[in-house]
Amino acid sequence: MPAVLEVEDLTVTFGQGPRAVDALRGVSFAVRTGERVGIVGESGSGKSVTSQAVMRLLPSTASIGGSVRFDGQDVLSFRQSRLAQWRGSEIAMIFQDPMSSLNPLIRVGPQITETLRRHRGMTRARATAVAVDLLRSVGIADPERRMRDYPHAFSGGMRQRVCIAIAISCAPALIIADEPTTALDVTIQAQVLDVLDALADDNGTAVILISHDLGVVSSFCDRVMIMYAGRIVEYGPTDVIVRAPRHPYTQALLDSIPRMAGELPERLPTIPGTPPHGPATLVGCPFAPRCPRAQDRCRTETPPLDGETDDAGFACHFPLPGASYPDELADPAAADTASATVQRGDTP
Repeated sequence: MPAVLEVEDLTVTFGQGPRAVDALRGVSFAVRTGERVGIVGESGSGKSVTSQAVMRLLPSTASIGGSVRFDGQDVLSFRQSRLAQWRGSEIAMIFQDPMSSLNPLIRVGPQITETLRRHRGMTRARATAVAVDLLRSVGIADPERRMRDYPHAFSGGMRQRVCIAIAISCAPALIIADEPTTALDVTIQAQVLDVLDALADDNGTAVILISHDLGVVSSFCDRVMIMYAGRIVEYGPTDVIVRAPRHPYTQALLDSIPRMAGELPERLPTIPGTPPHGPATLVGCPFAPRCPRAQDRCRTETPPLDGETDDAGFACHFPLPGASYPDELADPAAADTASATVQRGDTP
C-alpha cells in the first residue's frame, strides 16, 4: 500500500544559542493509505510538535530540518498559497480542544460550509446541503436545526463531532487527530473513535491519532509509535507493542493503565521522575534517569533506533525480553473500560 506521508529525520529546535531546545531529534516514519497510526507519550515527548511540523503550523521561531513528503511532494518547500490550498483539502487536523478550534461568534453551519466553498467550489445552497449530511454522518441529531446554533450550544463531545465534520468535509487523504478524546467521557470517546474508524474504512483516509493513553490507541490503531524526549523509542504493530513491549518506557506506560481484572492496587503504578526539559543537552539515553534497567552505558551512549523487523523496532541497549500483558489491552471494549476507570492528566 502506498505511503501518503513520509517523514525522515525530522528535527525541530526552538530558540537559538545556549538556550535552544531540541523538541524533535531525528523522527522518521511513514503512514500508508487507509492506515491508522498512533503516536503515544507523556507531555513534552514531542507528539504535538511532530504533527504541527508536518502541518507547517509551528511559529517562525522554530527551526525545522529533515524531510516531510506528502503524496511525494516536499511539504517543507510549500509556499503559503500552496499551504492554504493543501490544508483542509488534502490533509486535515482535529485539535484537542474543539472550543478553541471553532469561532464562538459564528454559527456552526457557516464554519462547515466555508471549507466546502473554499476548497470544493460549491455554491452556498450545495454546501449547506452537504454540511447537513456531514453533521448527520457524525451523529448529530436534527442537523438542519443545529446548523443555526452557535458552538456554545453544543456539549464538548458534540463540538468535537462538528470539528470532525469540518475535517472530513473535503475527504482528505490524511487526518491528524491530536488528543481528540482527552476531555470526553468514555462513551463519547468510543463514539468519536467510531466515526474516525468508519472514515478510514469507507474512504481509505489515513489517520494519525496522538494520545497519552495506550488503552485508547490499542482499540483503534494498526501501528503505534512511542515517543520520549523528542525521539521515537519504539514502534511496531499495536498488538505486538501491547503484548510484547521491548522498551522499558513502553512497559512503564502499559503498567500505568488501570486494569479491571484482579485486585485493585492501593495506588496506581506511576513512572518515577519527570521527562527531561529545558535547553540542557541530552547525553546517553534520555529515559535512563527513570529506567530501572539503566546501566552505565545508558548514561553515556545514545541507543540507536534499530528495527528487529521491517515493521518493528526499539531504541534500548538493554531491551525487555518481551513481556506478556493481559488480553484486555488488545480488546477494544476492555481497553476503553480500563481507560475509563480513572480520570488522569497528560502524565500516566
